[in-house]
Amino acid sequence: MVILHAIMDKNTSGPQYSRMESNTVNITYRVGWGAADPRSKKQMSEPAKRVVIHHTAIRSGATPQDCIQQVTRIQKMHMKDRDFDDIGYNFLVGQNGMLYEGRGWGIVGAHTKGHNQDSVGIAVMGNFNSNEFFFYDDLPTSAALSSVKRLLQDGVSRGWLHSNYTIFGHRDLANTECPGDKLYPEIQRLRSDRD
Repeated sequence: MVILHAIMDKNTSGPQYSRMESNTVNITYRVGWGAADPRSKKQMSEPAKRVVIHHTAIRSGATPQDCIQQVTRIQKMHMKDRDFDDIGYNFLVGQNGMLYEGRGWGIVGAHTKGHNQDSVGIAVMGNFNSNEFFFYDDLPTSAALSSVKRLLQDGVSRGWLHSNYTIFGHRDLANTECPGDKLYPEIQRLRSDRD
């Protein structure tokens, strides 16, 4: 399987392919992970004002291939079991720091009921609950958190994300444990890093 990496450019009709560089945001686009076509999609009317951080609540894959399988599985589950038009998240990030395009920038997600119109949903792949009987990840990695930070900076610089955006954990907006007790404190660090 070939993994395509590209630099997001809102001024073109598709991704601009590039070598991986440390100061850019490298995303595995939908074509790179074999996404099914969305049944429909709704454009945002203005840059997103909020960012909602989630976890996928399934153990994170160790390799890019594992992550691609998980993203594909999540899309199928969202479309089949939840009857979403597409994967619910705008982006997903693996514990290895790799970013995966879900719905992408400028598209209304289906990640936080009642809060999707003006927000971007980013799911960190892994289960960060602290008291699960199921497999869970110990902590979100610095690679994953660094990728989230770079993605947000890129979204602002390209006009997809309002410069004064607010970051929430899913639990701030809904009755849920998401993004888990081990990821939730990192949201405050992401907020502080902006100041």
